[in-house]
Amino acid sequence: MNLLPASARPCHAYVGSYAPHGQGIYRFALSGAEADLQSLGGPDLAPNPSFLRFNADHSMLYVANEHEDFQGRLSGSVSVYRRDAASGALSLAGCVASGGARPVHLSLDAQERHLFVANYGCGTLAVLALDAAGGLGQQLDQQSPAQFKTLQPYTALARQAPPGSFALSDHDGPHAHQAGLDPTGQFLLSTELGLDQIISWRFDARSGRLSAPRCHASSLGAGPRQLCFHPRDAGLCYVLNEASSTLSWWRFDAAAGGVLRLLGELSTLPAGFAGTSFASELQFSPDGRWLLCLNRLHDSIAVFALDAAGRPQLLGHEWTRGSYPRSGTFDPSGRYFFVCNQRSDHLAVFRLGERGSGLQFSGRYLAVPSPAQLVFAGH
Repeated sequence: MNLLPASARPCHAYVGSYAPHGQGIYRFALSGAEADLQSLGGPDLAPNPSFLRFNADHSMLYVANEHEDFQGRLSGSVSVYRRDAASGALSLAGCVASGGARPVHLSLDAQERHLFVANYGCGTLAVLALDAAGGLGQQLDQQSPAQFKTLQPYTALARQAPPGSFALSDHDGPHAHQAGLDPTGQFLLSTELGLDQIISWRFDARSGRLSAPRCHASSLGAGPRQLCFHPRDAGLCYVLNEASSTLSWWRFDAAAGGVLRLLGELSTLPAGFAGTSFASELQFSPDGRWLLCLNRLHDSIAVFALDAAGRPQLLGHEWTRGSYPRSGTFDPSGRYFFVCNQRSDHLAVFRLGERGSGLQFSGRYLAVPSPAQLVFAGH
């Protein structure tokens, strides 16, 4: 537990990275009004720490290690680190099997009693117990869409992709890319990229088990990758589709058992674009006014505004100043957006403009080898 009062805690940043260039988790101190990051030394060694998730008080950092050879078995791993609130140092507090190969996403329930893992390599979802101190416990459940005999991999190119696209992604079988609870906490929603499905599972908070799955098909070949709920409308969610480079939005009905109803779908690329691109990141601005989507190969940030009904309207694009943007993160002030340009080995920093003026490049870069994701703590 952090013993310093919130006002006295320094703010730190942590970046997960991909091997062989990246060597683990890189630590930084946040300083100044311009969101400068200063290195805190060498990385904490970890095998492909591609996704990072803090608990609410930032005392525990959960890490998805995207590999498939944990202790001699076909599985990735999940690590948990204790964070020192003053220095930002991390100390390993545990490491367990992720419940499948190549974990790529982690989320927590509101009570921080369960950790949900999406294993991309084999498509499984795992529920891990957390103890009172935030430590990793036993696996409570594991589910796979392979149980749905009627769902088959779709191997053609995405129907909604731009002309000339060869963005097929991994449609050779199940590939879970995200798993997180809906705002009511009753359902776990997972994006199944390989099977072009969004699956809602009923979640029992007592047992930690999943049941009663419902499958909702995306457009053919779309490759659903990320999902987020509207910050002010708990029944409205948005899905970023990797292979089609589209943003779809859905009405979610918890009272009906976790049903999703498709409302619309738009491209995240400019009108007239032709060729291949892969959508990667979906995130609301802190004030909930803008929805940002990252495009890899087109190497852009698509900025959407939402009308009163929640329908997105594309405002424009900003070049990421690098190659293959993997993810993006706002700093604690909500004024700066950091983009992890994976193939350029750097983070590029953007300002969020005033009164709808979009994103503006700050002129600053931060060297990090093969960055995957940035998270902040201590704010």
